[in-house]
Amino acid sequence: MSFYSEMDLALKRMLNFNAPPLNNTAAEPVWKVLIYDRFGQDIISPLLSVKELRDMGITLHLLLHSDRDPIPDVPAVYFVMPTEENIDRICQDLRNQLYESYYLNFISAISRSKLEDIASAALAANAVSQVTKVYDQYLNFITLEDDMFILCHQNKELISYHAINRADIQDTDMEAIMDTIVDSLFCFFVTLGAVPIIRCPRGNAAEMVAVKLDKKLRENLRDARNSLFTGDNMAAGQFSFQRPLFVLADRNVDMATPLHHTWTYQALIHDVLDFHLNRVMMEEGAGAEPSPSGARPKKKNRKSYDLTAADKFWQKHKGSPFPEVAESVQEELDTYRAQEDEVKRLKSIMGLEGEDEGAISMLSDNTAKLTSAFSARAVGEERLIDLHTNVATAVLDHIKSRKLDVYFEYEEKLMSKSTLDKSLLDIISDPDAGTPEDKMRLFLIFYITGQQPPSESDLDQYKKALLDAGCDLSPLNYIKQWKAFTKMAATPANYGNSGVKPMGLFSRVMNTGSQFVMEGVKNLVLKQHVSLTLFICPYPENQAYNMDVNVGSSLRLVVFQAIVFVVGGGNYIEYQNLVDYAKSKQGKKVIYGCSELFNAAQFIKQVRPRPSASQPSWKGPSHSLPLTSDLSPQLAQLGQK
Repeated sequence: MSFYSEMDLALKRMLNFNAPPLNNTAAEPVWKVLIYDRFGQDIISPLLSVKELRDMGITLHLLLHSDRDPIPDVPAVYFVMPTEENIDRICQDLRNQLYESYYLNFISAISRSKLEDIASAALAANAVSQVTKVYDQYLNFITLEDDMFILCHQNKELISYHAINRADIQDTDMEAIMDTIVDSLFCFFVTLGAVPIIRCPRGNAAEMVAVKLDKKLRENLRDARNSLFTGDNMAAGQFSFQRPLFVLADRNVDMATPLHHTWTYQALIHDVLDFHLNRVMMEEGAGAEPSPSGARPKKKNRKSYDLTAADKFWQKHKGSPFPEVAESVQEELDTYRAQEDEVKRLKSIMGLEGEDEGAISMLSDNTAKLTSAFSARAVGEERLIDLHTNVATAVLDHIKSRKLDVYFEYEEKLMSKSTLDKSLLDIISDPDAGTPEDKMRLFLIFYITGQQPPSESDLDQYKKALLDAGCDLSPLNYIKQWKAFTKMAATPANYGNSGVKPMGLFSRVMNTGSQFVMEGVKNLVLKQHVSLTLFICPYPENQAYNMDVNVGSSLRLVVFQAIVFVVGGGNYIEYQNLVDYAKSKQGKKVIYGCSELFNAAQFIKQVRPRPSASQPSWKGPSHSLPLTSDLSPQLAQLGQK
C-alpha cells in the first residue's frame, strides 16, 4: 500500500469511529458531524473531497471555534490539535451538551494534564458516558501527493527558514522549533509504520532535528508494551532490512533552486498563481470592462480548482514541460469536440436531433444507458478540460508578459555553467523582461552560483541596474552574508553540468488555430541539476552503511525507499527532480518532504534581513551522532566523477 493510501485509510478509519471503514457502499453510514480546527482542515482537505466525506456519513463539517448550534441526537467526531484553546472549547461543548456523543481525535499526542482537564469537564457536565473514545492519531503532517508531504500550512512562519536562521534567535526558541518539527516527523513515521535509518550532514539545523528524532524514536522503541512501531503499526517488523532511508537536508545547502524560474506545469502554477494544498485560486473576468465613472468597482470573482489524484490529466502532466502540457490540453479539447460532433451526427441519423432527454429515454434500455453513460463521462471530461484550459491559459499569460522562458533558459545556463549568449545586464535593463522580482531572482542565482563573487565595481554596476529596474536590494545583502558565512563559493558545481536545449517537439502548439498561441515562447526541456538529489546519490545499488538503531554495529542495509526532508522549506522544483530521479532507479521509491512549501516570492520575503538579522546564526552542535555521518566527503567524490 502506498503512503498516500495509508494516510487516506487512517482518516477514513477515524471518521468511522476508529473502526475499519466499510467497503460495502450500499450500507447506510452512521450520520455524524465532523468538528476540526484549521490544522485538521488542512490535513483532510487535500485527501478527502466533500463527496467522500458525505459517503462516510459526514453531514456537517464545522470549525471548532465557529458558532455551532446544538444537535443533541447526532454523534460528533473531533479532529483537532491538543492546544489549550482547543481543550477549553471542547470542555465548553461538553458543558453545553451540543452532541449525542463525542469521539475525540487529537492530531498529535495529548498530555496527561490536558486529558485530566477534559475528564474533569465531562464529570462536571455529567457527560462522562457521552465521551465515547479518545485517540491520539499521530497525523500531524499534510500529505499533498503519494510521494510528498509538508509539516504544516497554518502558523508555518513559526518553523520557517527565517525563524530558524534569524540572528537574534534564543536557544529556547530554537529548541521549540526543533521540537515542533520532530513531533510532526515522528507522526509521519508512525503513520508509515517504519523506523528509519537516519542520515544528515553535520553542523546545521538538520543535524539538530536528527538528534532529537533519534532520541524520540529510541524512547518509544524501549517501551515494548506501548511502542507505536510494533504490532499492526509495524508491518515488516522492527529489525526489517527494508527500513526506509531518511535523509535530512538543510535549506542553506541550496539557496538557488527556490529562486529558480521553472518550466514544469505544477511548479509553474505554484510560482505564478495562488496554489495551496492542491487548490489553485484564480480571479475571473480579469479583462472585464471598467466600471462607469464614479461607480464602485466591480468585485472580481475568485474561482477555485482542485488538482487531485483523481484528475488523470494532472497526474500524467504535472511534471511535464509547459509547452507539452499546452499541446496535450489542445489535443484533449480537439478529441472532446470530435466526440461531441459524433454524438450529434448519430442523433441526427436516429432522428433525435434537437430532442430532449425525455425523447432519448424512450429508446431501448441498452441505448438509453449507453447514452447516459457517455453524457456523464462527457460532463466529467468537459469539466477537466475547462479546468486545465483556464489554468494553463493563466500560466501562459504570465510566461508571455514576463518572458519567463527567457529567465528559465538563462538561469539553467548559469546553474549548469554553460556559455551565456546574452549579458546579464541586458536582461536586467530590459523594461519588457519580467518584473523587478524576476530580475532580482535572476541576479541572486547569478551571485549564488558564481565561482567567485563579482568585483566591487561590477557589483556596483549591477546594483545600479537593479535599482533602476525598481528592485529591492535587501535580499542581496542577506545572500552576500549567507555566502560568506557558509563558504559556498567553492562548491557551485553541485548544481550540475547539463544545460537546456531548444526542442522542436511542440511545433503543433505554435499554429494560430491552437487554443494556446505559443508564438514568441521558447520550447525548452528541463535538465536535472538540482543539488538536493546529490544527498541520495551516495547510495549506489541501494546500499547504505549506517548504524542500526538497536544493534550498534555497522551493517550493510538494503534500501528500497528513501525519504528526503528539507529543514527550512522546500519547493516543487526539488520534488519533481526527485520524482524524475526515482523513475531512473527501477524498484526504488523516493518521498519528498519539507517543513513548509514556498514559492520564490515567499522565499525572497524570508531572506530580506530584519532590523536585527544579519546572517544565518545556527552553527550546529559540537557532538557527533550515532545515527548520522558527514556526507561532505561522499558529495565531494561524487562531484569529481
